[in-house]
Amino acid sequence: VQLVESGGGSVEAGGSLSVSCAASGRFVSRYFVGWFRQAPGKEREFQAGISWSGGRTWYTDSVKGRFTIFRDNGKNMVNLQMTTLKPEDTAVYYCAAATRWGAKTAAEYDYWGQGTQVTVSS
Repeated sequence: VQLVESGGGSVEAGGSLSVSCAASGRFVSRYFVGWFRQAPGKEREFQAGISWSGGRTWYTDSVKGRFTIFRDNGKNMVNLQMTTLKPEDTAVYYCAAATRWGAKTAAEYDYWGQGTQVTVSS
């Protein structure tokens, strides 16, 4: 499985951004896809996840109501729409794929993209 992120960029606090993850490879539909972020000096943290075929979603508490994860099966993409962004949302955002549905720790994920930077200024 290959994952390639796109999107991100810079925005002022309160603004919105989207990041996208294009997936390719065999049996990609069997994987749970998650979005993580890693700020400088911090660990990589789970933000949201979605089952590829089932449409179930998971969010960490700090982004509930602000972030929305959704998939476009026709394009094999998983997108993360981020609204009401805060300076503390600044990080490199990664998408990842896991065989375990509902996985929420980085160690459970088998495949990773290269990451895309999101910067929120105050």
